[in-house]
Amino acid sequence: MMLQTQKTSFLFGDNVPYIEDLYESYLADAGSVSDEWRSYFGALQTAPAVDGSDKADVAHNVVIDKFAAMARRARPCFEGAAMALARKQVAVQSLIAAYRVVGTRQADLDPLRWSPGHPLAELTPAFYGLDETDMNASFSTADTYFSDAETLPLKETVAALRQTYCGTLGAEFMYLADAAQRQWWQMRLESARSRPNLSAEHRRRILQRLTAAEGLEKYLHTRYTGQKRFSLEGGESLIVLLDELIQYGAANGLKSVILGMAHRGRLNVLVNTVGKPARALFDEFEGKTAHLLPAGDVKYHKGYSGKAVTPDGEVDVVLAFNASHLEIVNPMVQGIARAHAELLGEHGQRAVLPVEIHGDVAISGQGIVMETMNLSYTKGHGTGGTVHIVVNNQIGFTTSDPSETRSTFYCTDIAKMIEAPVLHVNADDPEAVVMAVQLALEYRTTFGRSVVIDLVCFRRHGHQEQDTPGITQPLMYRSIAGHPGARSIYAQKLVAERLLTAEQVAEYESAYREHLARQADAEDAPHVAAPAATSRAAYVAPQLEDIRHLAQALTVVPEAYTLHPLVGKVISARREMAAGAKPLDWGMGEHLAFASLLAQGVTVRLSGQDCERGTFSHRHAVLNNQNRAVRHEGKYTPLNHVAPKQGVFTVNNSILSEAAVLGFEYGYSSVREDALVIWEAQFGDFANGAQVVIDNFISAAAAKWGQQNGLTMFLPHGQEGAGPEHASARLERYLQLCAQENIQVCQPTTPAQLFHMLRRQASPLDRKPLVVMTPKSLLRHAEAVSSLEELASGGFKEVLPDAGAAAQDAAIEKVIVCSGKVYFDLVEQRRANKADSVAIVRLEQLYPFPAAALAQELVRYVNLRKVVWCQEEPRNQGAWKVIEEDLRTVLPPAATLHDACREASASTAPGYASLHLEQQARLVDNAFGA
Repeated sequence: MMLQTQKTSFLFGDNVPYIEDLYESYLADAGSVSDEWRSYFGALQTAPAVDGSDKADVAHNVVIDKFAAMARRARPCFEGAAMALARKQVAVQSLIAAYRVVGTRQADLDPLRWSPGHPLAELTPAFYGLDETDMNASFSTADTYFSDAETLPLKETVAALRQTYCGTLGAEFMYLADAAQRQWWQMRLESARSRPNLSAEHRRRILQRLTAAEGLEKYLHTRYTGQKRFSLEGGESLIVLLDELIQYGAANGLKSVILGMAHRGRLNVLVNTVGKPARALFDEFEGKTAHLLPAGDVKYHKGYSGKAVTPDGEVDVVLAFNASHLEIVNPMVQGIARAHAELLGEHGQRAVLPVEIHGDVAISGQGIVMETMNLSYTKGHGTGGTVHIVVNNQIGFTTSDPSETRSTFYCTDIAKMIEAPVLHVNADDPEAVVMAVQLALEYRTTFGRSVVIDLVCFRRHGHQEQDTPGITQPLMYRSIAGHPGARSIYAQKLVAERLLTAEQVAEYESAYREHLARQADAEDAPHVAAPAATSRAAYVAPQLEDIRHLAQALTVVPEAYTLHPLVGKVISARREMAAGAKPLDWGMGEHLAFASLLAQGVTVRLSGQDCERGTFSHRHAVLNNQNRAVRHEGKYTPLNHVAPKQGVFTVNNSILSEAAVLGFEYGYSSVREDALVIWEAQFGDFANGAQVVIDNFISAAAAKWGQQNGLTMFLPHGQEGAGPEHASARLERYLQLCAQENIQVCQPTTPAQLFHMLRRQASPLDRKPLVVMTPKSLLRHAEAVSSLEELASGGFKEVLPDAGAAAQDAAIEKVIVCSGKVYFDLVEQRRANKADSVAIVRLEQLYPFPAAALAQELVRYVNLRKVVWCQEEPRNQGAWKVIEEDLRTVLPPAATLHDACREASASTAPGYASLHLEQQARLVDNAFGA
């Protein structure tokens, strides 16, 4: 069963060193610990009388003995009655602390009750030496919020503890490091005055939401028998939860809710929360939308944007599109929320709420959950706290035994890594669900931190509706078969309390059923059409004087700054470039691209591991004062000082994650159409860790969902003898994903080309992802340079013609076509061997394949007999296998096509520099000898 109990004392195990440190701090300064621990330690003079017959009791005694020994060293022991009273008060404080720490393990959370748990001895007074004679005695409650009285009879304290921590709502929060946050939770949970007093209207609304949730599932089950829908049945309280989140959030200033979830219950959320017309959903079931998009997608992957009407105004509600990879949408949700919040201004994070809806097995099993949580409070990716909702139907695909799904006690334990409090709630008690939502939103608003709601429910059908789960889970599904459903239970409660009649309950059901029937009879709903073919705006290069002015601004350093000698050389070299005394290198070309866009008011955002400096120390977008006295002071970003009214430049050294950070930037870019958004891999092959984002979103979102996105990916690429894992960005993978002009794949070889390419990408009329194979050794190559004048004229050239062949065009019989760094190796070989009758042409854009531009270049050579494609990657990798057919379509009639590649290889590159040099020399020789 998911909700097992575990016998363990919070006073021993891994907590012992922590508690000992607390006690030492208390002895040194009583004010250094919280009120709770001050009260505990103040009364602690000796161990409570327990018999030690249980292992947990023995361990408890060990800890108490340690404290007692320290106490005896610190001050005289109490004597007689005073000592006995102190023992009893310590025991009561221990009992209270135990309920706060592990009380939820004995809470009434499982709607099925199909596998009874075992009582925790730790939650019984006897465990602490308290007997029946103590139950009527009064003890201090100064550290609790159950009553205004200074003391309470122990039996009343125990009853209050059970009601607070062992009911249908359980809470975990004692691991929070901030004492103020722990105290906030204690006050909010323990004080009867802070519990929501739901009005009759509010309670009727809860029943209406449950009726809608159950009603949609039943309608779909009968109308579209046998079709997959991944129903929400058993977890209908999710719709109540989301409704309360929107309604209560709006009353507290919420303007936008960004939802992310997998397929379980998605159709219900789309219709009953986000506001997708039921008619549109019916059209999808009936196949009426099959030809609207190039590919389309199954209905339970689709997203939607709607507006929820509340008494406090409209709230934008967005459900992000998500593929079958369950939790992969999480970082997209964070990126979308961050972008919306920035557009709202200073208080945007309070007004925009990201909500991640997890599966119980997925939250503990999918690594992207941890990666995304790790973004929570970082400078460049924080969103002011997320509400995490776990639809905990206590079973995975077919499993129900936690030992098969995780190694933690709760599926939500992963959230403790970011100290997110967890509220476990029984889905059969929708009023407790409402309380959990209100607590979660108040906590997020007060502290700007994340919180988890674990909605414990069940799954009425199998993984999908055609499955037979009883085959593998007979006990669980016997319990489910006899469960009436949350709607029925709550309806009976309201009828019993005379808030509604049975006839009114039936009217709720029939009204919703009639609403769906009207939708079914309505005309076909409007749907998302395929994105219109994009066209680039007429490209205009900046004026030369403007470029010079920007170049000078980029080299200004505050007077008080002392730069590291290596950085000082970079800035000094850039000053020479700004003056025209030195050609532009890659880093300066990139900076000028950013600066020229910022001067036009365009926002530029760059994220990646160590991207402030750049992996290869070429960027230095942020200058660090070597004399800074405080860690986070002394940072200066020249790109934020290039024009009086400029766009915002943000560069973020990201966490050591590819999938979460790339997913975040993809989500951010989907909203910020006014921005150039770039994710940079530390090495190009590191993007392998984000392959799901690339395959399911970046390359396919337009074809599946009609979603456009202008994200740019920088992937360092090139064979330079650094070994297989630092050689290849796997260019072939991106080219294999190319179709229907879905993305752009470029490999520029000069700073000017980079400059014009990035400015072209920032055009708001062209919203397609851009994949860039960026260089490594070319960052400082003496010939991979440009002039300021090249930035002020022309534009990005998809094909660069030969500029070095000495022979006349008519004398050239061979053309080598290549892309990337190998061009410079070929030029060096031609120069060394005086092979001037061979032309070398560069493809700077590989997709969309520049057939017209390449054909125009080749036709110059009227006596052309051989075209050789040369790449430094192995023959089974790189561009060759993908573009061979394209190359053949542009060959002049008399020419033949050949290739010069490394031999096919299972690895991207050799692991020895000597072998690399040998292969590279042979490769270049073959290109000229082919």
